[in-house]
Amino acid sequence: MTARDTSDNEPFVAELLFTDGLPAMDDEVGYRGAVAARAAGITYRQLDYWARTELVEPTVRGASGSGSQRLYGFRDILVLKLVKRLLDTGISLQQIRTAVEQLRAAGIRDLAGTTLMSDGASVYLCTSNDEVIDLVSRGQGVFGIAVGKVLREVESELVDFEVEKPSPMDELAARRAVRSA
Repeated sequence: MTARDTSDNEPFVAELLFTDGLPAMDDEVGYRGAVAARAAGITYRQLDYWARTELVEPTVRGASGSGSQRLYGFRDILVLKLVKRLLDTGISLQQIRTAVEQLRAAGIRDLAGTTLMSDGASVYLCTSNDEVIDLVSRGQGVFGIAVGKVLREVESELVDFEVEKPSPMDELAARRAVRSA
Protein backbone atom coordinates (compact mmCIF):
# COMPACT_ATOMS: atom_id res chain seq x y z
CA MET A 1 0.00 0.00 0.00
CA THR A 2 1.35 3.41 -0.88
CA ALA A 3 0.75 6.77 0.75
CA ARG A 4 -2.32 8.58 -0.47
CA ASP A 5 -2.19 12.16 -1.70
CA THR A 6 -4.89 13.96 0.28
CA SER A 7 -5.71 16.20 -2.67
CA ASP A 8 -7.54 13.32 -4.39
CA ASN A 9 -11.30 13.63 -4.32
CA GLU A 10 -12.87 10.92 -2.17
CA PRO A 11 -16.34 10.77 -0.58
CA PHE A 12 -16.69 12.63 2.71
CA VAL A 13 -17.40 10.42 5.76
CA ALA A 14 -16.77 12.59 8.83
CA GLU A 15 -17.28 10.07 11.60
CA LEU A 16 -14.64 7.55 10.49
CA LEU A 17 -11.54 9.62 11.29
CA PHE A 18 -12.66 10.27 14.79
CA THR A 19 -13.69 6.87 16.09
CA ASP A 20 -10.67 4.60 16.41
CA GLY A 21 -7.30 5.11 18.03
CA LEU A 22 -8.65 7.78 20.37
CA PRO A 23 -9.48 7.68 24.04
CA ALA A 24 -13.13 7.01 24.79
CA MET A 25 -14.66 10.43 25.26
CA ASP A 26 -18.24 11.37 25.99
CA ASP A 27 -19.58 13.28 22.99
CA GLU A 28 -21.92 15.12 25.32
CA VAL A 29 -19.12 17.00 27.10
CA GLY A 30 -16.67 19.51 25.73
CA TYR A 31 -14.25 22.32 26.36
CA ARG A 32 -14.89 26.04 25.95
CA GLY A 33 -13.24 27.82 23.06
CA ALA A 34 -10.53 29.46 25.17
CA VAL A 35 -9.48 26.05 26.55
CA ALA A 36 -9.57 24.45 23.10
CA ALA A 37 -7.43 27.26 21.67
CA ARG A 38 -4.89 27.01 24.49
CA ALA A 39 -4.66 23.20 24.22
CA ALA A 40 -4.18 23.42 20.44
CA GLY A 41 -1.63 26.24 20.72
CA ILE A 42 -3.63 28.70 18.63
CA THR A 43 -5.21 32.08 19.27
CA TYR A 44 -8.90 32.47 20.00
CA ARG A 45 -9.12 34.55 16.83
CA GLN A 46 -7.82 31.59 14.76
CA LEU A 47 -10.26 29.27 16.51
CA ASP A 48 -13.17 31.58 15.73
CA TYR A 49 -12.11 32.00 12.09
CA TRP A 50 -11.69 28.26 11.57
CA ALA A 51 -15.13 27.61 13.10
CA ARG A 52 -16.80 30.32 10.98
CA THR A 53 -15.15 29.03 7.79
CA GLU A 54 -16.05 25.43 8.72
CA LEU A 55 -12.44 24.18 8.76
CA VAL A 56 -12.84 22.80 12.29
CA GLU A 57 -16.29 23.16 13.81
CA PRO A 58 -17.14 22.27 17.41
CA THR A 59 -19.01 18.97 17.54
CA VAL A 60 -20.37 19.23 21.10
CA ARG A 61 -22.10 22.60 20.69
CA GLY A 62 -21.77 25.27 18.04
CA ALA A 63 -22.33 28.98 18.54
CA SER A 64 -26.01 29.85 18.36
CA GLY A 65 -26.08 33.59 18.72
CA SER A 66 -24.88 36.22 21.15
CA GLY A 67 -23.87 34.90 24.55
CA SER A 68 -23.59 31.26 23.55
CA GLN A 69 -20.34 29.34 23.97
CA ARG A 70 -18.96 26.81 21.52
CA LEU A 71 -17.94 23.52 23.11
CA TYR A 72 -15.17 21.53 21.45
CA GLY A 73 -14.72 17.79 21.89
CA PHE A 74 -11.37 16.04 22.30
CA ARG A 75 -11.38 15.03 18.65
CA ASP A 76 -11.98 18.65 17.58
CA ILE A 77 -8.99 19.82 19.61
CA LEU A 78 -6.80 17.11 18.07
CA VAL A 79 -7.70 18.37 14.58
CA LEU A 80 -7.07 21.98 15.68
CA LYS A 81 -3.58 21.03 16.83
CA LEU A 82 -2.88 19.12 13.59
CA VAL A 83 -4.01 22.14 11.56
CA LYS A 84 -1.70 24.34 13.62
CA ARG A 85 1.25 21.99 13.01
CA LEU A 86 0.59 21.98 9.27
CA LEU A 87 0.34 25.78 9.21
CA ASP A 88 3.63 26.06 11.12
CA THR A 89 5.33 24.06 8.37
CA GLY A 90 4.16 26.46 5.68
CA ILE A 91 1.28 24.48 4.18
CA SER A 92 -1.46 26.74 2.84
CA LEU A 93 -4.80 26.87 4.62
CA GLN A 94 -6.48 25.76 1.38
CA GLN A 95 -4.28 22.64 1.22
CA ILE A 96 -4.87 21.99 4.95
CA ARG A 97 -8.63 22.20 4.40
CA THR A 98 -8.30 19.54 1.69
CA ALA A 99 -6.11 17.38 3.95
CA VAL A 100 -8.61 17.57 6.85
CA GLU A 101 -11.49 16.59 4.56
CA GLN A 102 -9.51 13.71 3.08
CA LEU A 103 -8.38 12.48 6.50
CA ARG A 104 -12.03 12.20 7.47
CA ALA A 105 -12.89 10.45 4.22
CA ALA A 106 -10.02 7.96 4.52
CA GLY A 107 -11.61 6.12 7.44
CA ILE A 108 -8.36 5.56 9.32
CA ARG A 109 -8.68 2.68 11.79
CA ASP A 110 -5.57 3.37 13.89
CA LEU A 111 -5.19 7.11 14.19
CA ALA A 112 -2.30 6.77 16.64
CA GLY A 113 -0.28 4.98 13.94
CA THR A 114 -0.92 7.59 11.25
CA THR A 115 1.68 10.06 9.97
CA LEU A 116 0.96 13.14 7.87
CA MET A 117 3.82 13.75 5.41
CA SER A 118 4.30 16.71 3.11
CA ASP A 119 6.61 17.81 0.33
CA GLY A 120 5.64 21.43 0.93
CA ALA A 121 2.87 21.39 -1.67
CA SER A 122 0.75 18.32 -0.95
CA VAL A 123 -0.07 16.42 2.22
CA TYR A 124 0.15 12.63 2.19
CA LEU A 125 -1.51 10.24 4.60
CA CYS A 126 0.74 7.36 5.71
CA THR A 127 -0.69 4.56 7.82
CA SER A 128 2.46 2.43 8.10
CA ASN A 129 6.21 2.85 8.44
CA ASP A 130 6.61 1.29 4.99
CA GLU A 131 4.51 4.07 3.46
CA VAL A 132 6.65 6.73 5.17
CA ILE A 133 9.86 5.06 3.96
CA ASP A 134 8.45 4.69 0.44
CA LEU A 135 7.48 8.36 0.31
CA VAL A 136 10.86 9.55 1.61
CA SER A 137 12.78 7.23 -0.73
CA ARG A 138 10.96 8.78 -3.69
CA GLY A 139 12.09 12.20 -2.47
CA GLN A 140 8.57 13.39 -1.73
CA GLY A 141 8.54 13.61 2.07
CA VAL A 142 10.04 16.79 3.46
CA PHE A 143 8.51 16.53 6.93
CA GLY A 144 6.11 14.37 8.86
CA ILE A 145 3.68 14.77 11.75
CA ALA A 146 3.05 11.70 13.89
CA VAL A 147 -0.65 11.93 14.75
CA GLY A 148 -0.26 9.63 17.78
CA LYS A 149 2.27 12.01 19.35
CA VAL A 150 -0.06 14.97 18.82
CA LEU A 151 -2.92 12.93 20.30
CA ARG A 152 -0.90 12.32 23.50
CA GLU A 153 0.04 16.02 23.68
CA VAL A 154 -3.63 17.02 23.52
CA GLU A 155 -4.50 14.48 26.23
CA SER A 156 -1.84 15.89 28.56
CA GLU A 157 -2.86 19.50 27.80
CA LEU A 158 -6.48 18.79 28.74
CA VAL A 159 -5.81 16.94 32.01
CA ASP A 160 -6.20 20.05 34.15
CA PHE A 161 -9.20 21.52 32.36
CA GLU A 162 -12.78 20.93 33.30
CA VAL A 163 -15.20 19.58 30.73
CA GLU A 164 -18.69 20.97 30.39
CA LYS A 165 -21.97 19.41 29.49
CA PRO A 166 -24.09 21.63 27.26
CA SER A 167 -27.32 22.81 28.81
CA PRO A 168 -30.59 22.87 26.86
CA MET A 169 -30.65 26.67 27.03
CA ASP A 170 -27.81 28.93 25.98
CA GLU A 171 -25.74 30.84 28.54
CA LEU A 172 -27.47 34.17 28.01
CA ALA A 173 -30.89 32.61 28.62
CA ALA A 174 -29.54 30.85 31.72
CA ARG A 175 -28.20 34.13 33.15
CA ARG A 176 -31.52 35.86 32.50
CA ALA A 177 -33.37 33.03 34.22
CA VAL A 178 -31.12 33.33 37.29
CA ARG A 179 -31.63 37.12 37.45
CA SER A 180 -35.40 36.90 37.15
CA ALA A 181 -35.68 34.21 39.85
